[in-house]
Amino acid sequence: MAVLDTDLDHILPSSVLPPFWAKLVVGSVAIVCFARSYDGDFVFDDSEAIVNNKDLQAETPLGDLWHHDFWGSRLSSNTSHKSYRPLTVLTFRINYYLSGGFHPVGFHVVNILLHSGISVLMVDVFSVLFGGLQYTSKGRRLHLAPRASLLAALLFAVHPVHTECVAGVVGRADLLCALFFLLSFLGYCKAFRESNKEGAHSSTFWVLLSIFLGAVAMLCKEQGITVLGLNAVFDILVIGKFNVLEIVQKVLHKDKSLENLGMLRNGGLLFRMTLLTSGGAGMLYVRWRIMGTGPPAFTEVDNPASFADSMLAVNYNYYYSLNAWLLLCPWWLCFDWSMGCIPLIKSISDWRVIALAALWFCLIGLICQALCSEDGHKRRILTLGLGFLVIPFLPASNLFFRVGFVVAERVLYLPSVGYCVLLTFGFGALSKHTKKKKLIAAVVLGILFINTLRCVLRSGEWRSEEQLFRSALSVCPLNAKVHYNIGKNLADKGNQTAAIRYYREAVRLNPKYVHAMNNLGNILKERNELQEAEELLSLAVQIQPDFAAAWMNLGIVQNSLKRFEAAEQSYRTAIKHRRKYPDCYYNLGRLYADLNRHVDALNAWRNATVLKPEHSLAWNNMIILLDNTGNLAQAEAVGREALELIPNDHSLMFSLANVLGKSQKYKESEALFLKAIKANPNAASYHGNLAVLYHRWGHLDLAKKHYEISLQLDPTASGTKENYGLLRRKLELMQKKAV
Repeated sequence: MAVLDTDLDHILPSSVLPPFWAKLVVGSVAIVCFARSYDGDFVFDDSEAIVNNKDLQAETPLGDLWHHDFWGSRLSSNTSHKSYRPLTVLTFRINYYLSGGFHPVGFHVVNILLHSGISVLMVDVFSVLFGGLQYTSKGRRLHLAPRASLLAALLFAVHPVHTECVAGVVGRADLLCALFFLLSFLGYCKAFRESNKEGAHSSTFWVLLSIFLGAVAMLCKEQGITVLGLNAVFDILVIGKFNVLEIVQKVLHKDKSLENLGMLRNGGLLFRMTLLTSGGAGMLYVRWRIMGTGPPAFTEVDNPASFADSMLAVNYNYYYSLNAWLLLCPWWLCFDWSMGCIPLIKSISDWRVIALAALWFCLIGLICQALCSEDGHKRRILTLGLGFLVIPFLPASNLFFRVGFVVAERVLYLPSVGYCVLLTFGFGALSKHTKKKKLIAAVVLGILFINTLRCVLRSGEWRSEEQLFRSALSVCPLNAKVHYNIGKNLADKGNQTAAIRYYREAVRLNPKYVHAMNNLGNILKERNELQEAEELLSLAVQIQPDFAAAWMNLGIVQNSLKRFEAAEQSYRTAIKHRRKYPDCYYNLGRLYADLNRHVDALNAWRNATVLKPEHSLAWNNMIILLDNTGNLAQAEAVGREALELIPNDHSLMFSLANVLGKSQKYKESEALFLKAIKANPNAASYHGNLAVLYHRWGHLDLAKKHYEISLQLDPTASGTKENYGLLRRKLELMQKKAV
């Protein structure tokens, strides 16, 4: 076994632990940490990626997954975020099918089990990193689990920064990517064991399999392609024992012995590097072709540092230091770090510059240790630890392209592997050079316990949007998006007064936050505070002229203010920016109906139903307008068409029943009224209109019964009172005649 394992005997004082039991312990601990989230809701990005994603539903052809982004939009669209993760979406679709719909428990359980499985796999990965996977002369694996590997796997399993990936369902992209990333790495390692036993042919197979698994990882999340870089580093620095410091020294001194370095003449290495390079280039080319229209367009609020005129490198490096701090001290966690959560560094005198200086001091120190150490085992661990820490993080670093976030805890899932390696190595080194071994053991066990507790607490915060959003207030009180999301959550629950307060704070923190303006304007519109609503919505469309929802809401406000021409123009502008906008066509139809432009109204509502066949309100308005204008045959045809598409909509049954009653199709009308009442028994108008039908039909006792039910449900209905009075007088007259 490696020397480091004996140094950690006092921390894990058990006798030699067989691999099965080591993995069972790690997998069980991983489940315990995040089990609390198993019955949580769909929260935050889950709504867009899962609940509102039509790619999960059986009606969407399976082939569409390969042409859509993670959120269900076509990759060729200019509004697409270009996140291409079809295999992750496929697992969501399978979840949806097996769960029989959008039941979050099944989705959460899969995530928890994935993290547990990855944590189990980490025992083998860390065994490779610490040099503990050993083979006998017969090629059989030694049945020993190195203590360093077990400790590192436990540190990985209980790291709180993983909560977003595990408790947030969309984090499955990171989990699946990590799974295939690690399998690809282990497959590449397998190539060298197999080549020692069976020859180069087997080695090539495992290298090719590793490249394939890397491609699978990339189809789960883009970060997966970085495994090829890690494999190359492992091959060159660990397998090839390539000493960077020695090569640099020889180059500087123009040492001719450089030409005789065996590694540079190693054809096997060059062949493997060619395979890795070709595989990576092929993946990037295919990915670029699939993406269609170039990289996604992000805004300043998504990543303000990338839009800064100065101190760009300083702010990027400060972001790196914050990511490092989240790995070191994952107590302050937030679902979103944008919109003022992290103010930009604008001067070199800002005290936060110390953080990035500390980061690079530590990194350079570790790199020097990795390159200069004469201890091959130490060099191996530090090199691979830094490789896992840095290489998977590169896509999120803004070095190659602009990303759409400031800090994202989910992207640290794989880099945390490197952190766990370095931390475990550090504990081993301290144990070797200090007599206070019990203190170190207590620190390690304390970290494991505290991180486990933090995972449990943080998993509870991810169970509902209200808890998640409110937990962010203490971490990022200046984050406008936090206030916006709390306001939206309150508005969805009907607490408009509190929602207005949070929306106003979001706009105060970010005066260009058009979504907060739109939602605030919408609430004010519903509260009939139309002047302020119009001001907010007008400002929103000035800031973002292509904001279709704000244009539509502005049109609704202008319609309410009787400014019909301006309202029509706003609706038309919304449709120009979002051609498939059924709700806007519906509102445009209402405007035309108010102006008695009946043909235009019908055309607008028809457009709404073409774009959204289940748009019940548009169908209903068409039926009612045709009914009111005396076009009973056309109203009946539209009503029947609507019910074929939405057979269980009681409001459509009611509207069509009214039309059929006027057409003297009493029996069919009665059946629809009764069906509508069965679906919605407390609708006074349903009973009242059925009573009118019976009244006309001559079934006076039934008419009396339903008039009375209608008046019990709504005693203030003047029309029903009047009709009921007419019926009673008629019944009294009939009784007198009978006497």
